[in-house]
Formats: sequence, C-alpha cells, structure tokens
Amino acid sequence: MSMARDELVDRVRDVLPRGVHAQEKKMFGGVAFMVHGNMLVAPLKDGSMLVRVGKDGMEDALAQSGASIMEMGGRTMGGAVVVSGDTIEDDEALAEWVERAWTFVKTLPPK
Repeated sequence: MSMARDELVDRVRDVLPRGVHAQEKKMFGGVAFMVHGNMLVAPLKDGSMLVRVGKDGMEDALAQSGASIMEMGGRTMGGAVVVSGDTIEDDEALAEWVERAWTFVKTLPPK
C-alpha cells in the first residue's frame, strides 16, 4: 500500500463515528471499511477516498468541493463519489465525509 493510503487508513480509523464498528477488508488494492457487509469508505492509493453516499445522496455529494463521480474501468460506480486528498487533509473534513457515508450505509440491510 502507498504511504498516502496507509496514513489515510489510520486517519479513517480515528474519525469513525462513535459506536461504528467497521471491518477492514482488502479491496481496490488497499483496505475498504465495511459495516455489516456494506462498504462505507475506501482510501485510494493516491490519497483520495471512495465514499459511499447512495444514489439519492449523489447530487448533494457532488455539489461539495473536491468530490467527483467514481469511475473504474470506464464505468461509473453509482452511489459513490471520490473525494480528493486535498479536500480531506483536515481531520474535520475527513470526519464529515465518513459521517456522510455512515448516514447512508446505516440505512442498508446487513449483507
């Protein structure tokens, strides 16, 4: 894993909302944080982060500075955005994005 991703993984652990017990699963060449089998966030090798916001949360998430549509292999990933590393340099901003993902993921049934 890259140093930027390793550091971001540690920071995500530190800002997980109180009472959220996320499992860490190898995904996307790194680690994804999962809650009840649903992906919450995944730090990416360039220091950016994949954030699960749900299809209904896409418009609002994309209106935020530093957020863009997630593309993988030429296909867009519905219900998820990529947040640039610059945007989440601040722990408070990182925590807000993790909280946004948690707000959506806690509505999903366990897998």
